[in-house]
Order: sequence, then C-alpha cells, then structure tokens
Amino acid sequence: MYGLCQGGPQKKITREEEAAMFIQAWWRGTLVRRTLLHAALRACIIQRWWKQMLVKLLERKRKLALDFYVRQEWAVVKLQSWVRMWRVRLRYCRLLHAARIIQLYWRWHNCRSRGFIQGHYIFKESQLNLQLEISLGAQACRVQQCIPLPIKE
Repeated sequence: MYGLCQGGPQKKITREEEAAMFIQAWWRGTLVRRTLLHAALRACIIQRWWKQMLVKLLERKRKLALDFYVRQEWAVVKLQSWVRMWRVRLRYCRLLHAARIIQLYWRWHNCRSRGFIQGHYIFKESQLNLQLEISLGAQACRVQQCIPLPIKE
C-alpha cells in the first residue's frame, strides 16, 4: 500500500506498519468510545438528579397547595359555625325576650287579680323604718314598723 507522508515523497507501507496503524486506530476508537460512554453516563446521572429535584419540587408544591386548601376549608367551616351560632343565639334572645314579656304581663295580671305588696324603707341612725301596703283586691292593709339595728360603736 502506498500512503502520503507529510512533506515527503510517497512510500510503500509494510504489513507491520499497516498492523500498527490498525491497532492505533482501534485504540483511538476505544478511547473515543470510552470518553463518549463516560460523558453519556455523566449526562444520565445529571438528568436523573434533575428529575429527582423536579419531583421533590412538584411534591413540595402539591403539599403547599393541599395545606392552603385545608386552611381555606377550615376557615369556611369555622365561619359557617360562627354564623350558625349567631343565628341560634339571635333566635334564643328573641324567644327569651318574648318569654319575659309574657311573664311580665302574667305577673301584672296576677297582681291585679290577687293583690300586691308595695312599700319603702328608710334608715335613720340605728333604726330601720319600714312602711308596707298590702292590697288584696278590695281590702288594703298598711304596716308601719320601726326596727332597731344592733350597731356597735
């Protein structure tokens, strides 16, 4: 075989040189393939790491979204319970007010038909002056009493 040498005339390549060039080409190819394999493995490792980071980031976003949703739902439930409590309390207060009005009129009616007690008292020095007027329909009774109080001096 004839090959070109740099800057020199053509010379015939021997079998030994051809075998050496074959071995050198094979070795260079092996080195290139090994380098490409290492580069591909490194790229694969980086891609796997990046995918894991994306999964972690996605999980973190999902967890934050779920926490936000739970907080919103809790706030809605709390607000609904407050509104229900307020409405029940308002109804209770109305019923209580109505019951008090009914009691007031019933007591007034009872006192008019059965009688009532009216009076006042005055403290004078060490005595209690008490004046009561008891009315039972058409009959009236007045009580006036002076009660001494035990005061230590």
